[in-house]
Amino acid sequence: MTDYRTAIYRSLEGRGVLITGGASGIGAEMVKAFAQQGARVVFLDIDDAAAGELTEQAPGAVYRHCDLRDIAALREAVADAERLVGVEVLVSNAARDDRHDFWTLEPEDWRRHLAVNLDHHVFAAQAAAWAMRERRRGAIVLMGSISWMRARPGLIAYTTAKAGIHGMAKTLSRELGAWGIRVNSIVPGAVTTERQRALWRSPEIDARIMEGQALKLSLDGSHVARTALFVASDESAGCTGMHYIVDAGLTQN
Repeated sequence: MTDYRTAIYRSLEGRGVLITGGASGIGAEMVKAFAQQGARVVFLDIDDAAAGELTEQAPGAVYRHCDLRDIAALREAVADAERLVGVEVLVSNAARDDRHDFWTLEPEDWRRHLAVNLDHHVFAAQAAAWAMRERRRGAIVLMGSISWMRARPGLIAYTTAKAGIHGMAKTLSRELGAWGIRVNSIVPGAVTTERQRALWRSPEIDARIMEGQALKLSLDGSHVARTALFVASDESAGCTGMHYIVDAGLTQN
């Protein structure tokens, strides 16, 4: 397991952290990263089996089953996390990059994609921000993607949502800054996860990605998780409305 204590963020020790979509992929790495820093972590997901395995690797992390498309359930889950740990950091990570054809896209498909990839970011932030406002501090970390910057086809709902995250971080940073709440986004590149490997990646695609990257390394969830630790900690206390691209230089090309 990755050691996330090569840098110690003392401000994260004992801090309440809520992570959506935390059972697998990048989210799971963030759960482990924050837990290793001594944060009190609650994570939401619908994959009970994966979540059970993760809690064994991240002692102290608490799992709650939640379908993020159900806004009422999401609001209750955030309230539950607030009661458990006091949410001072919200990481809205959950997303699904399901491929879809523009020519056959239907309204119900469009709404389903946006519900996971955009809507939950807004309403999780809204639910968590009330207590942050009372404390007059907090950090909200939204998860973007370089997919919209690279105009990836076959993902119109996903890329639209991820472009929206860019604007959301900017607007919420102004909306919430008066109460000491910082809002930033992390923008991952071609991160290798089990899902990506199973569904989309191949040796040919990997080779094209590596050719396009300035840094010749295979990105994984740990690269994003380490960035999340910095963005959520007091070491980035002067940063809000910013977008932290973690793509090994892929968008330079």
